[in-house]
Amino acid sequence: MTDVPPASPPQGGGDSQPAPQGATLTIAGQYIKDLSFENPAAPSSDLSGKPQIQVGVDVQARAIGPEQYEVALKVHVNAKSGEAQVYLVELLYGGLFVIRNLPQENLQPLLLIECPRLLFPFARRIIADVTRDGGFMPLMLDPIDFASLFRQQALARAQQTMPTTPNA
Repeated sequence: MTDVPPASPPQGGGDSQPAPQGATLTIAGQYIKDLSFENPAAPSSDLSGKPQIQVGVDVQARAIGPEQYEVALKVHVNAKSGEAQVYLVELLYGGLFVIRNLPQENLQPLLLIECPRLLFPFARRIIADVTRDGGFMPLMLDPIDFASLFRQQALARAQQTMPTTPNA
């Protein structure tokens, strides 16, 4: 749980209004929504070499109730040796977050940067475990800069909504 401490209560007594509560972020639950591991060449998979690995990450967030949001971290791993598929992992890992007293302008960055940052270590462990259980070296994903990913996605959305001017 990540908390922003509330403002200190006013000193003295009397007619002052109560101080507003600070913003809070609570992880109400975490879960695997979807997990797929494919090892198409088993049992003859070549376990001796190091495959070329491509990793794709996407973050999705949606409101599911008052002050409740689901954040889903989608991780796609494609491991190949030349043209041969070595293994394929697809993970959709979700978290249920309760967010209170947060200004609306701060909600999207919190959902798309901080929440996936909190979920990532658990998704990373699941992928390491499933690749190890599939007979390969555990794949330890590098940390992800979710702030940079957020900025890239915001830029891509802005470019899609820009009106195009016809060539004269």
